[in-house]
Amino acid sequence: MTRFQLFDNVKLTENIPLNDGGIAHQETRGTIVEVFNNGEAYLVELFGDWIKYDAEGNFITANKDEKDAFMQTLGVETVYDHQMVLTVSAREIMGVKEHLNALLETLPDNLVLQVRDFAEFLQQRQQLTVKN
Repeated sequence: MTRFQLFDNVKLTENIPLNDGGIAHQETRGTIVEVFNNGEAYLVELFGDWIKYDAEGNFITANKDEKDAFMQTLGVETVYDHQMVLTVSAREIMGVKEHLNALLETLPDNLVLQVRDFAEFLQQRQQLTVKN
């Protein structure tokens, strides 16, 4: 099992160069959007400040509670486990069904079929219990 999971929220422990030439500084927060080679590396969407569009369509600084405010994406970068720490796990953020769906997306078809078969077994067992 990998140290981090898909959709975990993380914080950088060191500066990371961005593909556009900028820097994501230590303490920058992000969300894991892909896991490479069983946790060898992670694709992390890194976030900056809260912003929103003004009347002319330009970005302006905003408060997270303002209508239409969102966090600026600094970049989507490859990050290694020693360069980040967990802040909130996906399990804490997502409901059980959403987390299961995210996990299913990462499994090969043969394993998804096994999960389906087990879920059908549990469903049948529940129906028998309700009848008795």
